[in-house]
Amino acid sequence: MILGGTMAQRCKIEDPSGFILFPLVVHSFDLVVSSVGILSIRGTRDSGSKSPIEDPMAILQKGYSITIVLAVLTFGLSTRWLLYTERAPSAWFNFALCGLVGIITAYAFVWITQYYTDYKHEPVRTLALASSTGHVTNIIAGVSLGLESTALPVLVISVAIISAFWLGHTSGLVDENANPTGGLFGTAVATTGMLSTAAYVLTMDMFGPIADNAGGIVEMSQQPESVREITDLLDAVGNTTKATTKGFAIGSAALASFLLFSAYMDEVAAFAQEPFKQVDIAIPEVFVGGLLGSMLIFLFSAWACAAVGRTAQEVVNEVRRQFIERPGIMDYKEKPDYSRCVAIVATASLREMIKPGALAILSPIIVGDI
Repeated sequence: MILGGTMAQRCKIEDPSGFILFPLVVHSFDLVVSSVGILSIRGTRDSGSKSPIEDPMAILQKGYSITIVLAVLTFGLSTRWLLYTERAPSAWFNFALCGLVGIITAYAFVWITQYYTDYKHEPVRTLALASSTGHVTNIIAGVSLGLESTALPVLVISVAIISAFWLGHTSGLVDENANPTGGLFGTAVATTGMLSTAAYVLTMDMFGPIADNAGGIVEMSQQPESVREITDLLDAVGNTTKATTKGFAIGSAALASFLLFSAYMDEVAAFAQEPFKQVDIAIPEVFVGGLLGSMLIFLFSAWACAAVGRTAQEVVNEVRRQFIERPGIMDYKEKPDYSRCVAIVATASLREMIKPGALAILSPIIVGDI
């Protein structure tokens, strides 16, 4: 609201009320479209199905898809209604695209979180497989997975910031000195768009504790195993929805942090009456560069840990195989085949570090070229 009012004042817009009220209207629509999405959730399993329960995550995703579609429509109507100005007749469309960028970012965060936390997808299954070779490989795989999961959100946020700032910058709104002023407001609109389905996402968040408590009640009341199977499935989906909310909140906070940095530096520059000549993190490319640089540390560490974990699993499986095929090893009657384990480690030390090494070398080149 502050950014919209300030920008309207700089651009000499006669009636700035639309730019000020825009976030309130969008989030009022959020309550409506999220309510429609929540009420649309219905079970579709027929009575003859052999499955004890439908996939709860699929049902929640259908409701979220309906909410997303309605949010896109209401966001477009809101921008045309409140952000249209004669000084830049096409600016509202650019800001509508900024909102679309935010909505797509929110959907991407939900998908990424589901990919890394849902039992159906490879990361969770890989972690479960790592548990079969002991506690150490389980811990290494878990740490690696947690570090790796930061990469995709950072990439999505980086694309969102650059896209929204560019769309706002090219909206046609200029100040009294004919300088484009819509870039920062475009990022704010994208943040608003990302939060335009917040009510539904928070509803998904509440699913987790309810399912968890239901599982506890079933277990303490000694219900049949068939009942516990149903509550275990609901509990697993509840863990995913809880993680989805956290990723959603972190993503919107990352977009908002860019706005806060930019607004702070603008105020300091205006107070000091001197522009920033140092590294300015209020410039989208610089801010995104900082995000990507921080992300590389996590991703490199994740891939290195994953390499160690996979190699450790191979060694554990090889040792187990030798114990089975040569039972005399435990009684010191037979010697283990040490060369086999040495070969596994030596080969893995070369093969597994190709990806982390390529990441460290190619990332600066790719980012610099872009």
